[in-house]
Amino acid sequence: MMKTVISADSHVCEPPNCYVDNIQARFKARAPRVSHSEKLGDIFIIDGSNTPVPLALAASAGKSPEELDPKGATFENLHRGGWEPHARVRDQDKDGISAEIIYPSVGMEICNVSDLEFKQACMEAYNRWLVKFCAPFPERLIGLGQCAVKTPQSGIEELRSIKEQGFKGVMLPGWPGELDYNDPSYSEFFEAIVELELVASFHILTSRETREKNRGSKINSFMSIVRGNQDLISMFILDGILSRHPKLKIVSVEADGGWIPHFMYRLDHAYNRHRHWMKGLELDRSPSDIFKDQVYFTFQDDKTAFLFKDHMNIERMMWANDFPHSDSTWPRSKALLKEQMASLTDEEKNLVVHHNVTNLYGL
Repeated sequence: MMKTVISADSHVCEPPNCYVDNIQARFKARAPRVSHSEKLGDIFIIDGSNTPVPLALAASAGKSPEELDPKGATFENLHRGGWEPHARVRDQDKDGISAEIIYPSVGMEICNVSDLEFKQACMEAYNRWLVKFCAPFPERLIGLGQCAVKTPQSGIEELRSIKEQGFKGVMLPGWPGELDYNDPSYSEFFEAIVELELVASFHILTSRETREKNRGSKINSFMSIVRGNQDLISMFILDGILSRHPKLKIVSVEADGGWIPHFMYRLDHAYNRHRHWMKGLELDRSPSDIFKDQVYFTFQDDKTAFLFKDHMNIERMMWANDFPHSDSTWPRSKALLKEQMASLTDEEKNLVVHHNVTNLYGL
């Protein structure tokens, strides 16, 4: 029998008061806020970022490809379910979704802010707002707290606060504030994630190097989106982070999955053929085995992920609808899943749309 469908990656569209009302007093004047641009419509302005967040694309689920446009949106005309929980569960019902793991929208760009004190203040403000958003429907709106990881020790304090607020997972920035995640100084930070029973996620577009320079035309920049997550995964595996912390699970969010079989092959090839002259670490298992065990991934409209399911660990695959973003499958998710999962057994379908996410987050 088919289980109910859970989206492993959905988003809020932060309302204009999200940060202004919840940020520390000393940062209130700098808090991210909505501004109206004659060219782009309503946008979120983030101090320290040259990339305003156009609300048009943050909440354009359900539009046809011809209708997608980063310009012209006004907040009052967006999907109300982006920030109002009762409207949100109605949107879930329309898409045949029983629950969602909730990520930010504006918060993704905040991950790329270089002022670490301000970044942490913004993320703490978002977490305070998200608690209130999820409160009316805790079994259907499963929020993940944001963590700035200014330093390994301050990151641990953030993790404790996130746990105390009732979140089941933490969204980490692609780049931490001090050194990189492969530095030994982060050992206690990763152990804290495990001890606090939090799930660590990395979302696309939160690693600044994937945003700074792209080759070719604008549409070619779309192809670079998954690379930040690929670099993180390979570092966590080849630099021994996951080997040193065998109970640590990480989630690659919205970077698709059809590429994973070749990526695992490439990891094994690099390790087996080149680790000696490139001074690679000696690992306790093959990189592909580490990937299969400790790396989860979410995807939405990616038929290749289903086609190659036998070449990866299907117990790490988690489907998502990405509502209310421009890449969302809402409100046609049920039809899409029926088509793309046609070759899967009922047991496999239930793993991808239900069991994997409930097991990971303890739902």
